[in-house]
Amino acid sequence: MGLDSKNPLPLHEQLKQILKEEILSGCYEEKIPSERELMEKFSVSRSTVRQAVLALVHEGVLEKIHGRGTFISFRPIEEWLGNITSFNDIVREMGMKPSTKIINQGITDTPEDATTTLGLNELYFFERIRYADDIPIAIEKQYYPLEIGYELAKFDLNNAAIYDILEKSLGINLWKCQEIITCSMATPEETEILQLPGQMCVLTTEKFISDINDNPIEYEKSIFRSDMYAFRINSTRKIV
Repeated sequence: MGLDSKNPLPLHEQLKQILKEEILSGCYEEKIPSERELMEKFSVSRSTVRQAVLALVHEGVLEKIHGRGTFISFRPIEEWLGNITSFNDIVREMGMKPSTKIINQGITDTPEDATTTLGLNELYFFERIRYADDIPIAIEKQYYPLEIGYELAKFDLNNAAIYDILEKSLGINLWKCQEIITCSMATPEETEILQLPGQMCVLTTEKFISDINDNPIEYEKSIFRSDMYAFRINSTRKIV
């Protein structure tokens, strides 16, 4: 990938985006190339390189250490457990831009986990890729009772948060969430969709959400890049 002089985006901004994508895709282990190496690689001036690198330092992606070079300090997207929070909100809180792409939707009677959890024979499902700054972070598969699924299908879910639609447009109060987080090796399809740098483990979450009356609302199974997503929780020791 190179810089495009005809692109209205300034060269330093183009270079910043390229470096960020290379960092996220695992091109560099600990530090990025020197200014001279970047100047030669992209055929740009020293000032262009410095502007791009400084912007990434300000974003927290890079860290300059005097006398040693510029090191990668990118933190994974962190989701705090204990709250029902949308992916869009989590990504925005990290200072990144969220986006979504639907790749499949419709009526299904599988998987068994979803039908059993929701207690229904048929479900409406959506399969979406979730992005942060145009980098694929997760594959979401969400299942709903048919009446809820039909209503959600009326909205543009490429540009809207499902939880916001459920609560603000459909009047459904999301009350309780049970979640299991496990780890598994990425399948070839998941590796391709998430643009993983090689064979690696992914984080798998299974989530069941019900309303205040314990009516089943959603079953979700998601696959997250383990190098770019993390779960955090606060806990206290119970005093007996």
